[in-house]
Amino acid sequence: MIKIKQISAEETYPIRLEVLRKNILLPYVFNGDTDNDTFHIGAFEDDKLIAVSSYMKVSNSNFKGNQYQLRGMATLTEYQGLGAGKLMLHKVFSILKTKNIDILWCNARVAALNFYKKQGFVVFGDKFDVPQIGDHYVMYVKL
Repeated sequence: MIKIKQISAEETYPIRLEVLRKNILLPYVFNGDTDNDTFHIGAFEDDKLIAVSSYMKVSNSNFKGNQYQLRGMATLTEYQGLGAGKLMLHKVFSILKTKNIDILWCNARVAALNFYKKQGFVVFGDKFDVPQIGDHYVMYVKL
């Protein structure tokens, strides 16, 4: 059974590095990781951390209201498809609602679009390239 818990920024780094930055010379430590308003969520299977995601109080000028940005969502390859990402997001939706947040947005990789759409996110704007990583879309969900 997958359990969702709040974790430290440092605990996210190994999975970010393995899943999001493998063989890519880009930082896996993000600006804002240790800001007071930032928090990190982990999914655990039998006490093993299998998925991570980070949430930063960052506003996108395309949206109105109180906002957070989702960054660094990643699940270890062998655990993908088990629902860890969905469980993390549902936990976060509850947390953000208690903080009176209106919008959660992210820069989503094209490969993850369907996952985010299933969780209620909507595409905003045109596709854009993130050098060394590939095509992305801004996506958001109203809370």
